[in-house]
Amino acid sequence: MRKRTFKLNEKQIGELWRAFDDCNDSDTKIRYQAVRLYGTHYPLPTILEATGCSESSLREWVRTYRTVGLEGLIDHRTGGNSAKLTRDQRHEVEVRLHQFSPHQILGTATHSASGQFWTVADLEVTLRRWYGVQYQSRNSYYNLLHACGFSFQRAEKVFKSQRPAEIAAFQEMVEKNLSTRHKPHRRR
Repeated sequence: MRKRTFKLNEKQIGELWRAFDDCNDSDTKIRYQAVRLYGTHYPLPTILEATGCSESSLREWVRTYRTVGLEGLIDHRTGGNSAKLTRDQRHEVEVRLHQFSPHQILGTATHSASGQFWTVADLEVTLRRWYGVQYQSRNSYYNLLHACGFSFQRAEKVFKSQRPAEIAAFQEMVEKNLSTRHKPHRRR
């Protein structure tokens, strides 16, 4: 096992404590605490358990603190995904999804048999058509549908190879056969 060479002096320890106390961002506080504990030679498993970080993250934070200082430990992540639609566009999507069915927008190219209910696949095609937007994750479409007030329903099975005329003829034949079938007499 390698011997730890990183050691903080009293001034650096005080600096990390003050930064920790003054900070409101929990992710940045964890970084301050992890580097301070590592620099005061706490056992590595204890640090990892106390902070919930990985060993590689801890080593990266220590390396950053050595080269950049306290500023390097500030968490600059903005969170969330990069919004592809503005707030106004999302509202417009919500209104349009409630106003129109997939069949009215996409015609026979819908991904459900009736074209009556919105599916992720229908929403994907529609957003690409309306705004030129395509998300990488299906979850983004689920989240947008949920934000628009739609709930998850089990999808109906669709067989694109079906021919409606042949299906109607078959159903008609079945109904004729049922109506002309000999009914047995009941005994009294």
